[in-house]
Amino acid sequence: MPPIQATDQLQAVLFDMDGTLVDTEKLWLEAVRRQAEQLGLALDERDQPHILGRAVEDTAEHLHRRLLAEDAARPLPLDRLADALEERFAVLVAAEVVPMPGALALLDALVASGVTTALVSASPRHVVDVVLDSLGRHRFAVSFAAGETPRTKPAPDPYLAAAAALGVAPAHCVAVEDTPTGIASAEAAGCAVLAVPSTAPVEQAPGRLVVGSLLEVDLALLRALVSAGEERPGRP
Repeated sequence: MPPIQATDQLQAVLFDMDGTLVDTEKLWLEAVRRQAEQLGLALDERDQPHILGRAVEDTAEHLHRRLLAEDAARPLPLDRLADALEERFAVLVAAEVVPMPGALALLDALVASGVTTALVSASPRHVVDVVLDSLGRHRFAVSFAAGETPRTKPAPDPYLAAAAALGVAPAHCVAVEDTPTGIASAEAAGCAVLAVPSTAPVEQAPGRLVVGSLLEVDLALLRALVSAGEERPGRP
């Protein structure tokens, strides 16, 4: 990405949760792996797009399709599968909520500078609440969980809802994400994106900056990313 100049157009920073602010991506993968194993399913990299950054219901639907395809004689009700996944994940998160390197320092710097923040997650509300209590609710003006918008990621609805709740324009927001699914949601909403990949690789693109960790991020970089995003194709 060429050098960019910082501006004061940054109005809010919208954070994904799992794998971005807290080290829960591996916990979600473990919950799905255990559930799949119980069902007799072996997961591989082809399953990842249906797991990473997805709502519980989306992953449950994927496992349900695979289960029916491989053994139609033993169907499992979809709602029971979703409930089982959610319970496994919640138990793991409650036992181990670990902030990603640089997450708390960045959040505190934004709060101190008067930049509004939001938490935008595809996880269930009770899991989001566990993380909010761990990170500190004062660090976020609003939060959105799975099921609280008409559609979840990769649709733009969660990021559009967060921007609307904050009274800011998506084009003047930076979304901080770790998965292609979340990035697709944020970019469809018109946000600039700071990508911190966790498991799946992410490529640089107009209006998108890829970094190795939140330790590399400061307010000046976020402001500069919004400025660079003013020229990206398809901006609203």
